[in-house]
Amino acid sequence: MRTVSVREMGACRGLGRVWGGWRRGPGVRAAPEAAGFGTEAGHQLRRRGSSKRSGPLGDQAFPGLLQLENLSREGLVDVLRAAVVDQKGPLVTLNKPPGLPVTGKPGELTLFSVLPELSQSLGLRDRELQVVQASGKETSGLVLLSSCPQTASHLQKFFIHSRRAQRPTATYCAVTDGVPASPEGHIQVALKLEHTDGVDLVIPVKSPSRKDFQEGVKRTLSHFHVVARGSGCALVQLQPLTVFPSQLQVHMVLQLCPVLGDHTYSACVGTVLGQRFLLPAKSTKPQRQVLDEALLRRLHLTPAQAAQLPLHLHLHCLHLPGMRPREAPMKLLAPLPPYFSRTLQCLGLHQQ
Repeated sequence: MRTVSVREMGACRGLGRVWGGWRRGPGVRAAPEAAGFGTEAGHQLRRRGSSKRSGPLGDQAFPGLLQLENLSREGLVDVLRAAVVDQKGPLVTLNKPPGLPVTGKPGELTLFSVLPELSQSLGLRDRELQVVQASGKETSGLVLLSSCPQTASHLQKFFIHSRRAQRPTATYCAVTDGVPASPEGHIQVALKLEHTDGVDLVIPVKSPSRKDFQEGVKRTLSHFHVVARGSGCALVQLQPLTVFPSQLQVHMVLQLCPVLGDHTYSACVGTVLGQRFLLPAKSTKPQRQVLDEALLRRLHLTPAQAAQLPLHLHLHCLHLPGMRPREAPMKLLAPLPPYFSRTLQCLGLHQQ
């Protein structure tokens, strides 16, 4: 969050216009079974060594954070094997650390690029894994893989039909800088992706026209539920009902509560005399998230460490249909990363 002067605020009378066009609807309560955040699983991402740069998963301020620059292909396969939380039939579930892209350019180290080696490592032989559902690069949490093309196709159709029926299948948990004004509800806004100064940014669109939709503007919708609050922050459940890049981050900015570790969109929230407001999205450049001194003390972080704070957005739960007739639906869970749990402890945020 950025603090601006009163003079700057006077120059931004229309500051909410570009970020407008969103509505807070009536509350939609999260399903009770989605409220639990799980427990530590046996397959935890391991820290390697005790130095500050101890290996691909080592940083004392943020334990469990992936360091891709230290990894070989073989090392990434080892990390992903350690991240397996479930393997049943053709389905393999991983708890992905943040910082790992699912896809990328040719030659880049990504999840997709090592799927052949991972398949062999898990004993699948000639049945190569493919991605069914995954969290984004900076997001931690569940990745669903399948070694059966028919199963993958069945699940992908299930996710598409669920979105059309506005049935949530994924539950994220997030720590936000700020507490939403309403304890629960939904956020609805039209979004577009713009390429500005070499960076792809998601911009809200107020009152989009038919031409806007033809040019890539999409209506987006998310449900949110505040699980706990404290120290000026909140633990929030988020259930996206549409799919758009950075949708959840932008939606929380619209609530004036950017996700902790959001170094892209948090700059669009300004404050004057303790009051938060939205800055124009098109003219606000991404910058490292700025946290106030009281929050830094609670997190036991220096400003330099806070500038490296990972995004506290975790794909915690996926609901899947039964794979056979009359088979009960499944629920997959991914434990929180160590740095996420540390933040909850520092802020006194606990599941109620």
